[in-house]
Amino acid sequence: MKTLTITSARQNLGHWLKRAARGEEIGVIVGAEVIAFRPVPVTAADYAHVEYGLTPKETESAEKRITRAVTRERRAGTVKEFKGDWRQLRS
Repeated sequence: MKTLTITSARQNLGHWLKRAARGEEIGVIVGAEVIAFRPVPVTAADYAHVEYGLTPKETESAEKRITRAVTRERRAGTVKEFKGDWRQLRS
């Protein structure tokens, strides 16, 4: 494992995170502990639970509701394509 001080990790954080993402063991010494950088799998259901407190059943229900609404909007021709500038969506 490659161990770093907080200062050296901070100075080139992107570099160390990329190496950790490729599977290299990278750790930062914090006091008497080593804190490891590791990839963590995240699923949409995890995100909905963590960010919004939704259960898997509530997430599934919301997904169905949103899909129906978008389908209706597309059929009605009222969906606007997002081209990277949110200000264009206001009109």
